[in-house]
Amino acid sequence: MSGDRYEIQDQFGYYFLTLTVVYWIDIFTRSQYRDVIVDSLNYCVKQKYLELNAWVIMSNHIHLVGRVKEEGTGMSNFLRDFKKFTSKRIVECIKETPESRKDWLLDKFNWEARRSRRAEHYKVWKDGNHAVSLKEIDALSKINYIHLNPVRAHLVNTPEHYLYSSALDYVGKKGLVEVVVL
Repeated sequence: MSGDRYEIQDQFGYYFLTLTVVYWIDIFTRSQYRDVIVDSLNYCVKQKYLELNAWVIMSNHIHLVGRVKEEGTGMSNFLRDFKKFTSKRIVECIKETPESRKDWLLDKFNWEARRSRRAEHYKVWKDGNHAVSLKEIDALSKINYIHLNPVRAHLVNTPEHYLYSSALDYVGKKGLVEVVVL
């Protein structure tokens, strides 16, 4: 969209990103679906030139702070490929896992694919990434926001107690995903 203030202008710049599940469905309540995101982020750090500074997985969205290094194909291509792969893998996991909401989830994701005509069978992620350039914004304020998400959601008392975020890395321990601490 031309003029969209959340449009990615600099393909190799630093961004605060929010990727949201369609209809705000709480898909990441099960560890196997969160692990799809963790595994994918680690792969992208190692193979797709993603430099990740912070991340968190909430029940129905994820936040990222980072950039794609100049050797890569840019942020837009990374996000497209990441969302496409994780969508397919999450749907596979739903089908393979004893999931009480299996039919409902697959129906919702299939409905959104047909409604939007933006995916062949299932659409897990909303369009857009709410990409906020960090060129003129303090990255540490966004990182603190990310790490406090699980605290605000009353999942933990302190950020570093939430396993599915980079908060551990910011207190000198090793988290689940390789990050570059700012």
